[in-house]
Amino acid sequence: MGALSPVHLVLVLLIALLVIGPGKLPETGAALGHAIRDFRQAMDGAREATLPPAPDPTPPGAVQAAPTPTSEAPNSSGSNGLA
Repeated sequence: MGALSPVHLVLVLLIALLVIGPGKLPETGAALGHAIRDFRQAMDGAREATLPPAPDPTPPGAVQAAPTPTSEAPNSSGSNGLA
């Protein structure tokens, strides 16, 4: 008991169709979808606000290496460097 079977879902949809009516059912479904999405976004925002910040991946006292130089800068004179 407690699991929703397809028969239960069809019964709920039929009751909703009778109560709301066929003209308003798509609008009501869209509004319910927006409400659920907004609720999930609010829950995610609240969860992120209450979580402690992630620890720094570099251990304390570690020395970061200087960036390595990449290839030479292109020649600004417009030639390809060949004589």
